[in-house]
Amino acid sequence: MAASISGIGVGLGLSCSSNLSKPLHSSQSSGSRVKMTVSVEDKKKNYTLQKSEEAFNAAKNLMPGGVNSPVRAFKSVGGQPIVIDSVKGSHMWDIDGNQYIDYVGSWGPAIIGHADDEVLAALAETMKKGTSFGAPCLLENVLAEMVISAVPSIKMVRFVNSGTEACMGVLRLARAFTGREKIIKFEGCYHGHADPFLVKAGSGVATLGLPDSPGVPKAATFETLTAPYNDIPAVESLFNSNKGELAAIILEPVVGNSGFIPPKPDFLEAIRRLTKENGALLIFDEVMTGFRLSYGGAQEYFGITPDLTTLGKIIGGGLPVGAYGGRREIMEMVAPAGPMYQAGTLSGNPLAMTAGIHTLKRLKEPGTYEYLDKITGELVQGILDAGKKTGHAICGGYISGMFGFFFTEGPVHNFDDAKKSDTAKFAKFHRGMLEEGVYLAPSQFEAGFTSLAHSSEDIQKTIAAAEKVLSKI
Repeated sequence: MAASISGIGVGLGLSCSSNLSKPLHSSQSSGSRVKMTVSVEDKKKNYTLQKSEEAFNAAKNLMPGGVNSPVRAFKSVGGQPIVIDSVKGSHMWDIDGNQYIDYVGSWGPAIIGHADDEVLAALAETMKKGTSFGAPCLLENVLAEMVISAVPSIKMVRFVNSGTEACMGVLRLARAFTGREKIIKFEGCYHGHADPFLVKAGSGVATLGLPDSPGVPKAATFETLTAPYNDIPAVESLFNSNKGELAAIILEPVVGNSGFIPPKPDFLEAIRRLTKENGALLIFDEVMTGFRLSYGGAQEYFGITPDLTTLGKIIGGGLPVGAYGGRREIMEMVAPAGPMYQAGTLSGNPLAMTAGIHTLKRLKEPGTYEYLDKITGELVQGILDAGKKTGHAICGGYISGMFGFFFTEGPVHNFDDAKKSDTAKFAKFHRGMLEEGVYLAPSQFEAGFTSLAHSSEDIQKTIAAAEKVLSKI
């Protein structure tokens, strides 16, 4: 399956054209099986967020900014954040009773749909045995075997509790294995909130326009070098000026934390070559792309195998989880097999393992990624067409169930390109889409996600809403 990006091949950046280059796949048998229809009232009630406003105002006195993760506060799009009451399938409901078609999916984990019946039933059975053991359980073996058989680079895996924790562990491991300290990360890529990564970071850091975070000692980031994404000469220059000192390159193989930015055709291959030539490790942060672009993640999709990989989101089926894994000789450095220490009280807990196992089982069924590719292609094509029709500069693209668009002519190949987007226009668009019953990520600099629960009806309603909103901006 190829990336549907007009006028260019797989991973060549974002298209400004409204014509996607490849025919859309049929949903095959999976489309009808996984499609989850949620009834929508024809009569629209007046859109109100009174209860959300009251709850959020109370929250601001209890939690910093009223939230437990910054992007939820809607700082970059303005307006009242919505407080969610429940989710099911492709939909979510706020505490005011407003219903939304959801394209955030809990920031990626909900790839088979929210509150899937099979996953919930499995969790109910597991909970009868307990929620956490703090000791080995057989479910860890099951999910580990599934991950190892799916992801090309992973021969051994360590489960943790978040993507941030996975990236912290993998960085320490890369330094321990190579005996070097310097790393390269890319501008706008986000690898969690650990100190070494908060240098020109994406996600909420980009959303809020924050500089490198206060409270991070200079010593923590001194060995972190940065380069623009998709810029091979910049990476070559860093290797040349730091001979024998670089432990690893870490990157999102498809950027999702500066918006959706795919790699140019030769970028990942060049990075793989440079790391091998210089004795450095290549780390793919697949917390977002793992099991989303394909069952084997971005590395299977693009045919580039890194040395180490981080995972999260989908492998926990909506419960807190993370993982890092890679070549056996590297992973055997991790305690208690080796000297590199890392531990976690809730790591490998039975609930997260259960949800992950049943989510991956569903994803392995025939037609899964063809269906995601089909509906996401229809969605992106429709939004681009609506933008062109209503006279807006817009570009966008997608791969499988991951997508994004920018209010700029483009193309967008890196974070500097992404920052050219009209964020004020995006804020108006976001608010208008909420009022039309569509929930998008509350930041121009975040990717969107579809799920197996999204129906063709969901997609068409979203496109119609987009055209309606864009015609008024």
